[in-house]
Amino acid sequence: MPSPNKPSPNKPSPNKPSPNKPSPNKPIKAKSVADYLARLPADRRAAIDAVRAVILKNLGKGYEEGLTYGMIGYYVPHSLFPAGYHCDPTMPLPFAGLASQKNHMSLYLNCSCGDVDAEWFQKAWAKSGKKLDMGKSCIRFKKVDDLALDVIGEAIRRQPVKRYIEQYIETLDRTAKTSPAERRTAAKKAVVKKISKRSPPVTAKAATKRA
Repeated sequence: MPSPNKPSPNKPSPNKPSPNKPSPNKPIKAKSVADYLARLPADRRAAIDAVRAVILKNLGKGYEEGLTYGMIGYYVPHSLFPAGYHCDPTMPLPFAGLASQKNHMSLYLNCSCGDVDAEWFQKAWAKSGKKLDMGKSCIRFKKVDDLALDVIGEAIRRQPVKRYIEQYIETLDRTAKTSPAERRTAAKKAVVKKISKRSPPVTAKAATKRA
């Protein structure tokens, strides 16, 4: 007979999640966006799904969705910006991201980090009446009602690929020690050449098929 102070070996401890139930406390090791979503607890999946739908609805032509840095990412592929992310050129240029973390969910918005865009974003969010829990390009939330979804959608929509890349290059130019001329010339040529009508915007339906 089991000790009254110890849980039965046939029953999960009340302090531990069931092995068949997703836990928000464990890192998600997914193979695709669909797999990432499937591994989320129901309440978190509903919240992530709602924010993802807003992103996909407003995402400009040329961006792609996939898994990056262990989360759902939105990025400029190497086919449009061969230089990639300056911190790791093997990775595509990140634009936005969605993650389920231990104590909260996070929305990463690199598109709102420029001086002008950051000022607009904070003013627009304040007008919504929602509290902004924001770190460095990361908005933390515990439920979808914490978010000003219309502001998020507008922030995404305000940054077509070409404008985002140009702002990114300008930011590097201000901080980089090496000559910016080669980066600027190569990137602009790639963007002008490869953004075409043959690259439709990502939609929720298309992203689901791709995932």
